[in-house]
Amino acid sequence: MARIGTPQAWDAAAYGTTGAFVPALGQAVLDLLAPMAGERVLDLGCGDGVLTARIAQTGADVLGFDADAGLLDRARERGLTVRQGDGQGLDFDGEFDAVFSNAALHWMPDHPSVFAGVHRALMPGGRFACECGGFGIIAAIRTAIRAVATAHGLDPVDRQNYPNVARARRELEAAGFRVDSIALIPRPTPLADGMAAWLHTFRHGFFDQQDGEAMIAETATLLAPQLQDRDGNWTADYVRLRFLAFKA
Repeated sequence: MARIGTPQAWDAAAYGTTGAFVPALGQAVLDLLAPMAGERVLDLGCGDGVLTARIAQTGADVLGFDADAGLLDRARERGLTVRQGDGQGLDFDGEFDAVFSNAALHWMPDHPSVFAGVHRALMPGGRFACECGGFGIIAAIRTAIRAVATAHGLDPVDRQNYPNVARARRELEAAGFRVDSIALIPRPTPLADGMAAWLHTFRHGFFDQQDGEAMIAETATLLAPQLQDRDGNWTADYVRLRFLAFKA
């Protein structure tokens, strides 16, 4: 049985349109970060730099960091300073007052390595403000993808890591953090471009085979009774994990 999985590269144009809700809904974790002028901030998983730019507007000195070259090109077009790399292997040493991360941590499955690298990157007393996919996120969508893939003789591998509060707290504390606040937050999320566009953008690794379009249509059909209203509007079953932790 062939294995399929989530993307290693992003379509930057699609992310900027279909995925525009990602930074648009990032105000709560930005408020948690509370960046100040003159601070040195690392935006871990900065993507196309929408929120990175908002941090920079506060007067903070911000470095965007992401694994995807196409998204970083978009961030550079905003005039931002960025660096490409793997968030599971950060090599900074005491360089930042704060580390910020929105909607990125779940794409870096080795959380203990991420947390160790963030801890090392921070100055003493530095803070880590993060929001990511949490336990239970897109449960209906993931179940539908698995059902459709299996029916097509494929083995879907979900490489994302969606932690619960207890595990995230334990791993943060093991890395040397003091957790100030942490919570799972259900956040039903409207999909303005619909379910098919969301699947193309965020799960195209499951659908890049010959019959991928048919599989997307089948997945949307399965999900419609749960996630589509009578007017045709789609809402994804998102759950967020949000925390603020300090380097102890």
